[in-house]
Order: sequence, then C-alpha cells, then structure tokens
Amino acid sequence: MHIPKKGLRALGIAESFAGRERSVLAGVVMRKDLRIDGFVWGVVTVGGMDATDTIIGMVQSMKRRDINVIMLSGCVIAWFNIIDPHVLFDTTGIPVIGVTYEASEGLLADLQYHFPSDTTRIDAYKRLGERVPHLLCTGQTVFIRTWGVNLPDAVRLCDDFTLEGKIPEPLRIARLCARSALKSQMDT
Repeated sequence: MHIPKKGLRALGIAESFAGRERSVLAGVVMRKDLRIDGFVWGVVTVGGMDATDTIIGMVQSMKRRDINVIMLSGCVIAWFNIIDPHVLFDTTGIPVIGVTYEASEGLLADLQYHFPSDTTRIDAYKRLGERVPHLLCTGQTVFIRTWGVNLPDAVRLCDDFTLEGKIPEPLRIARLCARSALKSQMDT
C-alpha cells in the first residue's frame, strides 16, 4: 500500500441499531482526497456472531480490487456481535484498522456477564488485542487496532482521513448512511 497516494481507497464500515433484532451496516468507499467512490450495505443480528461473515460478503459483493484498507468503527457491534479482523484480513487480503473513540476498561466483564458460557464469543473478544491510543492532528484521541498494516501507517491513514473531530471521514459518512437506512426501515 502506497500511503501518500491520493487515490488510496478506504472502505469505512459503521453500524446503526435501535434495540431491534437486526443492525444495519453501511460501507463507504472513500479516496484519500475525500471523494466518495462507492457504497455497500449489510445486515447483522443484534447479539449474534455473524458480523465477520456479513462484512466479508459486503466486500466481496463490491467486486473491487482497488480498496486498500478497511476501517471499522469498532470491532464489537450490534450488542456484542464481534468482528474477527484476523479472518476479515485473511479472507479479503485487505488490511484492517479498527477505530474506537472512548477510553474504557474494555468489554470483557460485560461479555462474561451477558454471555457467561459463550467461550467462542469471549475468546473472539480476547483475540482482538489491546487498543493503542493516538492523538490525531485534530487534537482528538482515537484508539486503534490493526491487522495487515503496521501501526504508524494506520495512524497516518486515520490522520489523513480525519478533517475535524475524531472520526475519520469514511467512518463518519458510513455511520450517517447506516442511521439513515435504519430510519427508513423503521418508517416503513
């Protein structure tokens, strides 16, 4: 991956759910010059373990070879539906950056409380590893995990894709799209 390239493309994936059985995922392909270059949608089960397969399906359905990195707005979505970025990277061959926005002690205690005998889910969470804080060029801190890309390159990409605040643009636009899609589903 050539980080300085203006045409570098990130697929930002974010979700929206409101206590329903399903959560809407939106994916936005954005070039590093911040031009939007595509959209993709998916649905996952709230409280399920289908997020990884859904995202792989989203990526494959696009039939694109020009996506250089996948950015995830969190690796634990839809009420503990855990994305496995190792599998996502291994299957797609596209590096993955997980971005979160708040400092926390993690979710292990919550997982053990809500899913005490679900060792598959708990092990999947433990495999995510530690988040690394990074101060963006905007003065805001994000927390990053990486797969298939080194931390300095991931940090640079987060900086390059962030205009203001702490949410990189592919993830901010994906979140807006997911919210809009969920609202339209609720209105029908």
